[in-house]
Amino acid sequence: MTRTFLAALLLSGAAFPAHAEDAPAEPKAKNVILFIGDGMGISTITAARIYEAQKRGETGEENSLSFEKFDNVALVKTYNTNAQVPDSAGTATAMHSGVKTRIGVLGIGPEAEKGVCADALAHPLPLLGEEVKQRGLALGIVTTTRLTHATPASVVTRSADRDWEADAAIPADQQGQGCKDIALQLAEADFDVALGGGTAVFYGKEMDGQRSDASADLPGAWAARSGGVVVKDTASLRAAPMNTPVLGIFSPSHMTYMADRTPDSPEPTLTDMTAQAIARLQADPDGFYLMVEGGRIDHAHHGGQAGYALEEAVEFARAVQWAVDHTDPEETLILVTADHSHVFTIAGYPQRGNDILGLVVPPAGRGEDGGDGQTPVLAADGKPYTTLGYANGPGALRGERTVPETGIAARQQATVPTGGETHAGEDVALFATGPGADRARGVIEQNVIYSIIRKALGWD
Repeated sequence: MTRTFLAALLLSGAAFPAHAEDAPAEPKAKNVILFIGDGMGISTITAARIYEAQKRGETGEENSLSFEKFDNVALVKTYNTNAQVPDSAGTATAMHSGVKTRIGVLGIGPEAEKGVCADALAHPLPLLGEEVKQRGLALGIVTTTRLTHATPASVVTRSADRDWEADAAIPADQQGQGCKDIALQLAEADFDVALGGGTAVFYGKEMDGQRSDASADLPGAWAARSGGVVVKDTASLRAAPMNTPVLGIFSPSHMTYMADRTPDSPEPTLTDMTAQAIARLQADPDGFYLMVEGGRIDHAHHGGQAGYALEEAVEFARAVQWAVDHTDPEETLILVTADHSHVFTIAGYPQRGNDILGLVVPPAGRGEDGGDGQTPVLAADGKPYTTLGYANGPGALRGERTVPETGIAARQQATVPTGGETHAGEDVALFATGPGADRARGVIEQNVIYSIIRKALGWD
């Protein structure tokens, strides 16, 4: 290159990178929806994709759940600051405050000791739900658990103990120190839509509740303060005015498992609630933040019932698809993740298309198993075994192993006997689509999800 040509090139500016002010602005999200499949680890996603397709008569392995089609994926580290294997309170707090904290606490820093009211008051964390309302956006919370359960509670509440859902649950030595129970905090919070279960913790005994005051009516107090509407079933939810806040509480505790629902159930499904929330929140011209939890995936795993967990996961994926179909991809960031995983396994060498809830039948002619493609393979104890199982849980056997149950209601066999199956500590996935979705990449700490949301909204 001649000196004359180089000089001309430099003068033209072609040899220099574009100025920062000339670079295109990063896309900004008007709305953010965070879907949390509680306990939905990688093995649950894999089994759920197979189960979903097999319900349609397909083999299943080639299927993709709605969110698996998103272009941006990351792995997320889920540990709590004092726990190698986490719980939903610490993990949900990380996502909604940007700070990892201890197991079992909500919205308070890791310096605070669990169960100590004074520590909770001294170490509050910023909450995404509060900032959403302060900045003028609409706020929604949807769950299939009690609204006071760990994940939904993390959006707008702080507690020294995730179990302080009603005032009667706060130990006597911690009462009177200024800590409010989770139900009271929710009733005093600002939100536009909150849908889930848990009437018992919001009412006193006169209304079949658990609060210390027999006449307590927190939903009524919320409605009087906010001008909102309290609904108790699908019909009243659909009939509620679109321009007023809505609090929907559809069951005394957690909502009914999908596998146990009847066609005439008065409870809305997760997809029903997601649809109602999005339709109402979209009316806000400034945008919205919505957290949607498929909470009973976790509960079914704790009970060692994989079929129930997979049915919940399929409904969760259906709700995600509804959101994808009914929001503008140019202005809505949709994130799908889990708070933690479970000790849930997919094992053996079942043939392609084998019933995911059934016994392991190996491919025809497979080596040492000598499979005929129809007969279940036998374990060393001479009995068949299922593809799905757990490392611990209520399905553990004492003494001689029995022939395992199969089908949606089966309790899968487990190795270590525990009253309830436990969480697992491996990474979970984060799937993302929409403005700011490209930040979901690599292996990240769970609290980074908070930053991804704030950056997408243009707050950072």
